[in-house]
Amino acid sequence: MALAEAGARGRLLLWPRVVLFGDSITEFSFQENGWGASLAERLVRKCDVVNRGLSGYNTRWAKLILPRLITKSTSAESTVAVTIFFGANDSALKDLNPKQHVPLEEYAANLKSMIQYLKSVDIAEDRIILITPPPLQESAWEKECLAKGDKLNRRNATTGEYAQACVQVARDCGTDVLDLWTLMQKNQDFSSYLSDGLHLSTEGNSFLAAQLWSRLEKKLSALPLLLPYWRDVDHMDPEASLL
Repeated sequence: MALAEAGARGRLLLWPRVVLFGDSITEFSFQENGWGASLAERLVRKCDVVNRGLSGYNTRWAKLILPRLITKSTSAESTVAVTIFFGANDSALKDLNPKQHVPLEEYAANLKSMIQYLKSVDIAEDRIILITPPPLQESAWEKECLAKGDKLNRRNATTGEYAQACVQVARDCGTDVLDLWTLMQKNQDFSSYLSDGLHLSTEGNSFLAAQLWSRLEKKLSALPLLLPYWRDVDHMDPEASLL
């Protein structure tokens, strides 16, 4: 059978997709042992995991980008889950990092705006998961700042205020939320979760992957395996199995 004929006979295969939208902690999530890579491995043959992490971005910029990433006409129908994971940059101290800093009230408003946009393109709140920024290990991050000739430009207590705002937005909007800031500090020495005081270590990636999967599993467990297992293909008549 010619390929064109096979294509005409078979329906276009559209993989459902999970969109990971966030800052550098999302962008780096497909590195070795990353939380995004772990999620993609769990969902292989069922769902595409799409990395839309943008290093250094805050919610002020993210809300402008989101409508260019997910639209009603092209991708909303197949999008089965979206994570929104911002705050590590928004919570930077205004006097020391004005470019990335976003005031707390605006941060919350931006998250609400992104949720409202997703709902407007038919991605319901039960498919949206907010993720708070992780805690900041100040002494380790200060070393990173000093190495670049800067002062410590973030504080864990400030990051915690943004995490609380993120949790409140989720409550107000009816979405799920993963409160990393609180969960990671249940282990009093949370430094092992961070590679440089701000970004995730291998252990932190593993922790996030497990926490996120516990929330996504019930949403995605019903997704079927795409295309039959190879032993189930009729080798005498593969078209009957595959088209």
